[in-house]
Amino acid sequence: MKVIAYLLFSITCVSHSVNAQIEYGNNKKAGHYIKTRGFNTYYEEYGSGEPLILIHNNNGSIKSFEKQIPYFSSHYKVIAVDSRAQGKSIDYSDSLTFEMMADDFNALLDSLHLDSTYIIGWSDGGITGLIMAMRYPKKVKKLAVSGPNLWPDTTGLIPFVYHYIEAHSTDLRKQPQTQDTKNKLKISDLDLYEPHITLERLRAIKCPTLVIGGDHDAIPPLHLLQIAQYIPQSYLWIIPNSGHATPKFKADIFNTVVNDFFQTPFRKIEGMDVFK
Repeated sequence: MKVIAYLLFSITCVSHSVNAQIEYGNNKKAGHYIKTRGFNTYYEEYGSGEPLILIHNNNGSIKSFEKQIPYFSSHYKVIAVDSRAQGKSIDYSDSLTFEMMADDFNALLDSLHLDSTYIIGWSDGGITGLIMAMRYPKKVKKLAVSGPNLWPDTTGLIPFVYHYIEAHSTDLRKQPQTQDTKNKLKISDLDLYEPHITLERLRAIKCPTLVIGGDHDAIPPLHLLQIAQYIPQSYLWIIPNSGHATPKFKADIFNTVVNDFFQTPFRKIEGMDVFK
């Protein structure tokens, strides 16, 4: 028994060591470029099984999900993507909207010959996921969104965060307008001026959706509650002692709960079921 226990321990250590050596977002073995909608989308693939798209936060990259990729790639074919104008998906055009990014992901699925996928979206990625589920309902099997907001003001974002983004954009406007600075400003302004999604529009989302947030999130918990209330098939999960970076700082419980949501049939809770 001791020999078996030692072997299992050794295998676990090797597995963790391999994962630790992978530079997510810069992995030549897993990385690919594909020309979609006028720019080269960069993505990395891991694991096998049903497809799962990971959509990162504002000014993030594939690396934002470094604590999700090892876990989910043992259950799914993980497709981690650098969103337009971020990471290695370089796009120096003037425009950037969440609708554009949702269309980008739809085009990527078409290019990869995937008719539907699971989606995990964090922050801006959550917004993109919501829009994708509205615009392309047949493409999304189930959707987990952590910290999305529907509109850009101090009710969709807590006041500190809204004014922080506002100050950041103002600072970028004062700097020499190099190509890099303009791109950073475009990304910052995305959260300062967008999105513009009404609660009623959420009713168009047909897939089961898990709305996630920290109890001290950059997105007010009340706003997350509103989002969940207007999506016909939704659960709401507010994590105590957590901020906006739940996928990073609460990774173990985040991964487990999201995977359970993906694997378990959605249960409509009404009538006497509210007592269960």
